[in-house]
Amino acid sequence: MKLEISIDGRPTKLDEVDAASVHEIARGLYSVLYGGRSYEVRVAGNGSGWHAIVGDRSFEVDVEDPRNAEKRSKSTLVHKHQDVKAPMPGKVIRLLVSEGDEVAAGQGLAVVEAMKMQNEMKALRAGRVVRVAAKEGDTVGAGDVLVTLSRTGLQTCS
Repeated sequence: MKLEISIDGRPTKLDEVDAASVHEIARGLYSVLYGGRSYEVRVAGNGSGWHAIVGDRSFEVDVEDPRNAEKRSKSTLVHKHQDVKAPMPGKVIRLLVSEGDEVAAGQGLAVVEAMKMQNEMKALRAGRVVRVAAKEGDTVGAGDVLVTLSRTGLQTCS
C-alpha cells in the first residue's frame, strides 16, 4: 500500500519499510513503528473532519482510500481539482480523454487492467481534463494519479 502524508502542509514520503509498519489493531486504533519507536495512533472523525491523536497531540488528517471512489466522492466534489487514481496496481490499457476535454459526471477517463480484469476509471463530476498523467502501456501502482480534472467554470493555475 502506498501512503501519502503531509506534515504541517508539506508532502512527506513514507518508504515501503515505513508503510509496512502501520498496523490496524482495532477500528480507529493503529500501531505505528517509525524511526525505531512505537506509537499508538487513534484516528477519529467528527463533523469538522478527521483527527489523529498521538499521546497528548492531535493532528488534522485527510483519510483517503484510492480503491474506493464512492467514499471519496462527496469530499472530492467540493475541491477545485479531482485526481482520478488507479485503484490497484495494473497497466493502463486505454486513455479515453485528452487534456482540455470537457467530461460529464460518470464519463470514462481511462481503462486499467489489473488481475486480468479491465477497470474503467470514471469522472465523479463534470469538469475539464487539465492533466493526463499516464500513457497507454504505463504500469501504475495503487493510488497513482491517472487524470486530473478541474471543476467546470473555474479558472486553473498551471
